Amino acid sequence: QVRLAESGGGLVQIGGSRRLVCAASGETFAIRDMGWYRQREGNVRELVASISERGTPTYADFVEGRFTISRDNANKGVYLQMNDLKPEDTALYICNAQTFLNYWGQGTQVTVSS
Repeated sequence: QVRLAESGGGLVQIGGSRRLVCAASGETFAIRDMGWYRQREGNVRELVASISERGTPTYADFVEGRFTISRDNANKGVYLQMNDLKPEDTALYICNAQTFLNYWGQGTQVTVSS
C-alpha cells in the first residue's frame, strides 16, 4: 500500500508561483508513474502532469510551459513547480502514484486571485 500526502497549496496572486510537494510512504519501491491531477469546481478531475519511472514528463496542453514536474529518485516524492499562475488554475491539486494499483492523495487547494 502507498500513502500520499500533498502540501504547498494556498492563495497566490495572478502571475505568481507555487511549488507543490507530494510525499509518498509505504510500499514506495513498487511505484511506477507518478503525477498531479486537478479538480476545478464543477469539473471532472483532469491530468496536469505525469512523470514516468525513468523521469520522462508529460504535460496537459493547458500547462503551456508554465509548470515543471519532477520526482525523487527514491520514489519518496513528486513535485510540481507552477509559474505564471492564472485564475483558471484555481483547483484542488491531487497527487497520484501507480503501482499495479492507483493511489491518490487528499489534495491541496490552490487559489489564484488578484
